[in-house]
Amino acid sequence: MRADRASLPRLAATTDGVLLLDKPPGMSSNGALQAVRRLFGGIKAGHTGTLDPLATGLLAVCLGAATKFAGGLLEADKSYDCVIRLGVATTTGDADGEPILNRSVGHCFDRLEDTLAAFVGGIDQVPPMYSAIKHRGRHLYRYARAGESVERQPRRVTVHALELLSISGTDIRIQARCSKGTYIRSLAHDIGVHLGCGAHLIELRRTGIGRLRVEEATGLDRLAALTERERVGCLRPADVLLADLPAVVVDHARAEALLHGRAVARVLSEPLGSVRLYAEDGLFLGLGAGGDDLLVPKRMHATTLPEAAAAEADIT
Repeated sequence: MRADRASLPRLAATTDGVLLLDKPPGMSSNGALQAVRRLFGGIKAGHTGTLDPLATGLLAVCLGAATKFAGGLLEADKSYDCVIRLGVATTTGDADGEPILNRSVGHCFDRLEDTLAAFVGGIDQVPPMYSAIKHRGRHLYRYARAGESVERQPRRVTVHALELLSISGTDIRIQARCSKGTYIRSLAHDIGVHLGCGAHLIELRRTGIGRLRVEEATGLDRLAALTERERVGCLRPADVLLADLPAVVVDHARAEALLHGRAVARVLSEPLGSVRLYAEDGLFLGLGAGGDDLLVPKRMHATTLPEAAAAEADIT
């Protein structure tokens, strides 16, 4: 049986959940993560995609058992609001780097819309040296800081949309929606190369991850000012990380079996592939996969059914 996520009842909030954080500028993603951990008593935590220190905006921080499902948002599309300065290219592709090229913008604006259109769709992108990608077990940015350069292979990414929002002097503001693994700094640099005048990123704000929006996020200062109970109240349930997957509700017998790691016979109407699993009372069970005849537990969130439900379960 399938169910819309919105129709499923929620359990009481716990510290196992997802905090939508509006990351401030000048702080690394790991720094923001550790600040959140401290505010939640040092609980196990992880995030679903790095933001550069320069960047602000949506950082989804998973706490406790929700860290099991962080991969759901790592795969999700991302949305950004960014400002690119034309006429100057830098060593890092953003405002933190040293200028390596200065050129007149000239008639670049005449070709701007055509240039942006050329970057929509599947593109090959060379990751920047100042990135967290590893080469021989070492982050690329460590090579870059040591003055070393490493050959990087282009990666295929998808830019779903690039919308020009405004122009101010040599600065252009763009709204971008793209696949995982897309570097906006590299995109800004490549736009400058295509225009022939050079460019670098001066502002970046992540506005969305999958279905999650930055308007729903909480800043660190506000979070610190809340009581412990109020902070817990800011958490989203772990299943928000899997919101793009179909939801499947199983009866108590199947739920009990799945929680014990056993596959169960699937109902014909259930979809194939990865699914969110729920018990009949709305309890989020975890991540499963639907095969031809079976529902298979992959990663479980719940550990037991509520006592009343477990007593009713008959898995013979």
